Order: sequence, then structure tokens, then C-alpha cells
Amino acid sequence: MKKALINGILLDGSEAMEPLAGQAVVLEGDKIAAVLPQQQLDTEGCEVIDLAGHYLMPGLINLHVHIPGSGKPAKKPMDTKKVVKFATSNALTRRYLEHMYRTLARTELYSGVTTLRSVGGVEGYDAWMRDEIEAGRAEGPRILAGNMAVSVPGGHMAGSLAYEATTPEEAAGYVRQIAATKPDLIKLMITGGVLDATVKGEPGALKMAPELVKAACGEAHRLGLPVAAHVESPEGVRVALQNGVDTIEHGAKPDEEILKLFKARGAVLVATLSPALPYALFDPAVSHTDELGRYNGKIVFEGIVECARACLAAGVPVGLGTDTGCPFVTHYNMWRELAWFHKFCGVSNAFALYTATRRNAEILGLGDVTGSIQPGRSADLIACAQNPLKDLSALRQLSLVVSRGRAIQNPRVKKMPQVEAELDKFC
Repeated sequence: MKKALINGILLDGSEAMEPLAGQAVVLEGDKIAAVLPQQQLDTEGCEVIDLAGHYLMPGLINLHVHIPGSGKPAKKPMDTKKVVKFATSNALTRRYLEHMYRTLARTELYSGVTTLRSVGGVEGYDAWMRDEIEAGRAEGPRILAGNMAVSVPGGHMAGSLAYEATTPEEAAGYVRQIAATKPDLIKLMITGGVLDATVKGEPGALKMAPELVKAACGEAHRLGLPVAAHVESPEGVRVALQNGVDTIEHGAKPDEEILKLFKARGAVLVATLSPALPYALFDPAVSHTDELGRYNGKIVFEGIVECARACLAAGVPVGLGTDTGCPFVTHYNMWRELAWFHKFCGVSNAFALYTATRRNAEILGLGDVTGSIQPGRSADLIACAQNPLKDLSALRQLSLVVSRGRAIQNPRVKKMPQVEAELDKFC
């Protein structure tokens, strides 16, 4: 049966989007069949969904997710090696891991994310979750799966969500090993992060040597897979771009050479404001970080903001992701990433919404599949009561999520009150 969405106010996902009333959106199967003046709609044979004046827009796209992390803060850093080893130790713990994946993927969907890109997960479970959703055995967004990443001994997520390469040959070999699990991309951990730093003022230290980056990128590209890289320092960004990385995840303060490298490579920045903000701006008693972590967190946060601003000014594509799984970064708060993009990077609400929908789809190579409300596109839609062009917090509570034609009315997700209270202080 067709579905007809009526009495909504349309925001189509374009960069210059403006509210458009009086339009009906007709869905057939998993596609948008038509967008037409409501008076021309023939409702015969249609299931009619009355939006009652709510705002209808494309579903959100989250470019940086670690599916098995909940975002729940802890008083001390987690030993991820031990956690992953335990989670994969026997059939019972694996069933619980699968349950977590299912629950958290559904949370992303119910919060309005209809497409996500995973960039580091446990073994091959990201692709498993993708395939469960595609087969209709689980609820969740369209997933572009990263599975395991490649790091180095002592590098970011080494031994837990990433293999440890010591030579170019090993780096290329791990890429082949990951490719055998049918991912949609390869992830490299080129620098450390805030919690990896041991020296004040030196977060994002270069961990992966240029020759390993080059070998990994060369093998990934030979296999037809794009490469995303965790990078949180200018040196790391430079090494990544010089050696073949396609998307810089997080970023750092760029110079003119780095901006030229972005353009020469045709590379993209995926800004992630959510994970560094708690370290940089929260009361340390709340974030449970020491003075070193807070100082370095501020450097990383400001570097991501400056990189996004500079890339936008230079015409380098910028996408958005949350880095869900980090402390205080949940699976239901993609709307906050848009709000912080607006607040700290100085873009309009419309541009933030465009970035999280149509622009992100284009970055994924899915611009002709999803991210906008046009006939022929996937029926990936969300609706909310208030106008997000005036206040992006309107996306906090949705009245409708449509995922490839399947409508979920008044979706609800379980939230963490303490996390919400702390984050609300900065939105």
C-alpha cells in the first residue's frame, strides 16, 4: 500500500531550504514516489498519515559512530581491551553483545538517524548488524560498516577495536583481513586522542608512520574501499592526506598546506564536536578528567572547530558525525552535533540541517539514494512539531521516523537524565 504524508511543512534538505506548506509526499514501497501539491493528491489506495502541521525533512545521517558504545560516562577510563576480550569470550557474552548492537542501532533510528557510518567496532559485528537490518531481522538505520580498524602498538584503540600493525606489509595485510569481513570502508588510527596523551599540550600525537598509512591506503583503494582516519593533530592530518586518506575524522587546526592537500586529494573533513566538548568545557568533577585531560581536550575541541571553519571557508567538504560511544556521546543525540556546529562553527541552522542530511549523503556517495525529499529517493524521513530552522532542539523529540518506507510514529528512546542535564548547559 502507498502512504501519503499530508498537512506537513516540508524542509527538503537543500542548502537553501525554506519551509514549504501545502505539499503531499507519497511513498511507495521504500521510495518517495511523488511530491505534489496536496490538492492534487488522490488518496485512493493510500494509507494517509496526517502530520498536523509538523515539519517533515530527510532523515539524519551520522558519519561517525561506534555502535557498541553507549556513551555512558564512567569515573575512570575503561580498559577497552579487557571489555572486548570479555564480550567475545563465549557464546553467552556474544549473545549479549549482539543484543547491545540491536538495541543501540534501534536507538539511532528512533532518534532520527536513518543512515549511519560505523568507524570501528568489535570484530565483524558492524557488518553483521548491517546485514541483520537489511534482511529485516532487526530495526535500525542503513549502515555503512567499518568493522575492525588498523592501529599500531600503543595506538588509539589498539588491541580492542583495531589491529596492531608494525610494518607496511602488516598494515596492508590487516586491510585484507578486514576486507574479508565485507566492510564498506577501512578505518585507520593515525594519531592518539585526548585520553592517549601523556604530555600537556600534545594531544593527537602521531602514532602511525607515513609508510604504514600509505601501504594501508594503497591496499584499501586496490580493493575498492575508501579510507577514514582518526586524526587529532596538524601533523597527523598532513600525514593522512599525503598518504591517501579519504576522510579526516575529527581534525585539527590546519595551515595553508593542509588546506591545499585536502583539495588536491579531494578529501573530506568529518567534524565531531560532541566527544571533545565534555573534556574541554565540563566541570572536571562531572567529566571525571584530570587537568591534563581537560587542557588537551580543549586543544582538540578548538582544533576541530578551527578545522571545520577553515575547510568551509576554503570550499573543502565538511560532514558531521557524533563519535557516539565516547563518554557523554549517546546514540540519541545527533541533534546536538548540529546545534554545536551552528553554535561553534558559525553556520546557519539551515546549513547544519543540510550538512546532516543531503551533504552527508553526498559524502557517502549516496546523494542519489537518500538525504533529500525528491521522487526516487529512499523514503528516509523524520518529522517534528517545531521548526528546526529556528531552533535545532526541535529535533530532540520526533513525531515520526520513516526508514525506507517503514513509518514509526511517536518514537521513544531511553535517555540518561544526568547526561542530558549536563549537555543541556551547553546547548
